[in-house]
Amino acid sequence: MKKLFFLVGFVLAGQCLMAQQKPTDLDKSPMDVSYFPANYPITKMRGQANGDPLARVIYSRPQKKGREIFGEEVKYNDVWRLGANEATELELFKNASIGGKKIPKGRYTLYCIPTEAKWTIVINRDNYSWGSFTYKADKDIARVDVPVQKTADNVEALSMYFDANSLIIQWENLKVAVPFTF
Repeated sequence: MKKLFFLVGFVLAGQCLMAQQKPTDLDKSPMDVSYFPANYPITKMRGQANGDPLARVIYSRPQKKGREIFGEEVKYNDVWRLGANEATELELFKNASIGGKKIPKGRYTLYCIPTEAKWTIVINRDNYSWGSFTYKADKDIARVDVPVQKTADNVEALSMYFDANSLIIQWENLKVAVPFTF
């Protein structure tokens, strides 16, 4: 039996450019997604969803692995991609108010400027960024300061999820709640 192999790519100046050359290794910081309302894809699949989702966040989940995260791995007062690998993406399916600031529906990049007492959550319109290496403040549409809360939990992998009125971000023994309304 003959095997057929397909090469997907584009020929440019005599070179073949491929979208993906081989299967990739498992990422050490896997990508995850959280919806508002919570579990939207499952409720939609079961026919229990009431309308469309309001928001989702797509982010990579770095792990603590015994490291000191805040103030060390994630520097205070520096722009952080709010995860690992690609910068965190926020998609609003309806207009929202985030920390009292009106944000039109659309796709945005979320950054964070952490300090010990508060995090400044940055909503930026420069999408498809890897890390915060190309961050441009002139593309910010809003900044929201949220207080840092210490928790008894020690969360190994960065976690984000929506509750009734906030995007909750937890890692190590820290938690912030970014207020959302629709």
